[in-house]
Amino acid sequence: MRRIGKQVRANWNALWRGIRQWSGDAAYETYAQCAARSGKSPQLSASEFYVEQLNRKYSGPSRCC
Repeated sequence: MRRIGKQVRANWNALWRGIRQWSGDAAYETYAQCAARSGKSPQLSASEFYVEQLNRKYSGPSRCC
């Protein structure tokens, strides 16, 4: 019975990680992991990263109207 519980929990965690990746919620964690793999520390804090993402998203031309 515990084995099934562990499998369910592992599947749920994998699903949750996938949803966070898809929605962009885990973007900073991904950024920090990539920096760590290259042997560097992240240059931006989480709040700076968020502001940078917003600026990048909304700095382009608006296609509305």
